[in-house]
Amino acid sequence: MRTALTAITDELKRLKATGVKSVAVSDESVAILRRAVAARAAKTGDRKPETGKIDPPATLRSSAPAAPAPVLTRPVVKAPAPSEPKLPAPPVVILPDGDKAARLAWLRDLVLNHPVCTANIRPGKKVVLGVGSPDAKIMFVGEAPGAEEEVQGEPFVGPAGQLLTKMINGMGLKRSDIYIGNIMNWRPQTPTTAGAEQIGNRAPTAEEMAFCLPFLRAQIEIVNPDVIVALGSTAAQGLLGADSFKTLGEIRGRWKQFASKPVMVTYHPSYILRNASNRSKRMVWEDLLQVMERTGMPISDKQRGYFLDK
Repeated sequence: MRTALTAITDELKRLKATGVKSVAVSDESVAILRRAVAARAAKTGDRKPETGKIDPPATLRSSAPAAPAPVLTRPVVKAPAPSEPKLPAPPVVILPDGDKAARLAWLRDLVLNHPVCTANIRPGKKVVLGVGSPDAKIMFVGEAPGAEEEVQGEPFVGPAGQLLTKMINGMGLKRSDIYIGNIMNWRPQTPTTAGAEQIGNRAPTAEEMAFCLPFLRAQIEIVNPDVIVALGSTAAQGLLGADSFKTLGEIRGRWKQFASKPVMVTYHPSYILRNASNRSKRMVWEDLLQVMERTGMPISDKQRGYFLDK
């Protein structure tokens, strides 16, 4: 019986390692296991000094032949039910003719009133589209609105957004000179008590990002920036694909491409808020220096020396 139980244990461990979370076991198999466990627990016999073996108590002895050990078969694994998509297929966005301002206004009206977008925000909150100059050479792309953003209806207005504005100023630009958007147009919801405010954020799912990506592509088509800056791992995954890298450090500071545009991948400003060292600031700043060089911006000696350890 010990051998049989060991075999079962090993098989369950193997299944667990492959991602299986549950197995189907017949009532008969459960009954056999229960009898085996009960019989083992009831053994209280004396150990024979000459053999070292344990005899079962007299009350458990029987002249009847022992029952054959159960034949073990591989348990039947219930295949997980396919998850139902929570969102419809991504929209097809066909921009109208017109100048940049008119096309952005049309897109804003489409996104802010899109039934799927509005269905995924809480009462009193807003759908968020990108903002900034329609003639910007640089477009910053984050992952999704947060608490402050869904209230104001504008990306990057919270603490991370305030730091991003300082980074833009350090480049010699104003926030109004660039364009800022997100992969997502609504704040990904988390379970919350009815009537209570959501606490914390979660990363958007691949399905959510795929649904909103056509809206970002449309913004890129209208603005036509020279360079896109992906802020953080989730934004990079949304632009480059979830399987394009394992850790952000693998591609941070390297040029990639999305929608025929060069993409510089760097850390999200929130990373600097959590790791406010000169080393982390310098890594992000070096990425922005590459962006400045790529777009032909002048770079002073002072700018080149930002956050260098002395």
